[in-house]
Amino acid sequence: MRVPSFGVEEELMLVSATGDPLPRSKAVVADLPDVELELTRAMVEINSPVCTTAAELRGHLSDLRAKLAAAAAEEGARLLAIAVPPQGDAAQPITRKARYQELELRWGLLAREQGVCGCHVHVEVPDKHAAVRASNHVRPWLPALLALTANSPIYLGRDTGFASWRWLMTSRWPCAGPPPYLESPEHFDALVSMHLAAGTLIDERMVYWDIRPSSHLPTVEVRVSDVPLTIDETVLLATLTRALVMTALEDGGQGPKLEPEVLRAAYWLAARDGLTGNGVDVRTAEPMPVAELLQRLRQHVEPALQELGALELVDDGLQRALTDGNGAIRQRKVFLEGEDFTALTEVSAGSPPDRAGRRY
Repeated sequence: MRVPSFGVEEELMLVSATGDPLPRSKAVVADLPDVELELTRAMVEINSPVCTTAAELRGHLSDLRAKLAAAAAEEGARLLAIAVPPQGDAAQPITRKARYQELELRWGLLAREQGVCGCHVHVEVPDKHAAVRASNHVRPWLPALLALTANSPIYLGRDTGFASWRWLMTSRWPCAGPPPYLESPEHFDALVSMHLAAGTLIDERMVYWDIRPSSHLPTVEVRVSDVPLTIDETVLLATLTRALVMTALEDGGQGPKLEPEVLRAAYWLAARDGLTGNGVDVRTAEPMPVAELLQRLRQHVEPALQELGALELVDDGLQRALTDGNGAIRQRKVFLEGEDFTALTEVSAGSPPDRAGRRY
């Protein structure tokens, strides 16, 4: 089984002492080469280098989060691993870059309300044909990844009733959410060309499907997840994603064609309930507890995990998520107790990642 390299992009949020989004991204990232500006001025993005092991990825993310937290503190900001603004206004000022300003011009309030933070996992593929096959094979498991990493239950000081409010917000874009079944690279290109001709995209980078062939890297990019609360959760997500792509390319074929309404239902349940309710095995349309669905995912990718030497990492990570809860569960618990849930999500400049999920 071919072992691909992989990497991660994490979007993080800058907030004030009270938790309001703080538009100071340009000053914060000025001296950090692996950190980029994002759509709104209260968001920043860290980019890991290309990695070959989970340990390597963990080390890079730990270093990048710590450096970014220190730079944020120097500018009077707190850095949060949180997927939606905890307080303040829904509409945020747009970063002064030509492409982002074009998005604001065309999409108005929709763009200004997209101050939300996700996590994108890139997995190396040989070519675009492989990226398309991987997209089709991974599609059934995207709701499970969303449920696992949900980290946005509280929005503007209110409990949304959802585990991932971010996913619902990002789904409003014209080319977002569950990807279609792709017959070939030419089919993908034709769909993108249609959107461009219709004016629903300004470029291929606006294809916001939850999995897509990268427009600028030799990778397939999985974009379904909220930014996880901890580095360990990000490494778990990235390892499962890598194993899913490995399994897809080993299986061959174009992947299963799914009933769109079953996929839609699975997504909606994952966004609402996260780890606390039922999920749907999209391949069989069978509802089941999310814990069972995650076990099916683990079994599906077991040969790839063995090849990676990552069985223990994944088993420990899944058990910890089901026992201690993901970001959505832990945020909501603190929020309902009347305490400052943003403190739970704050990235520390001085602490290494903690497997117990207390300091990051």
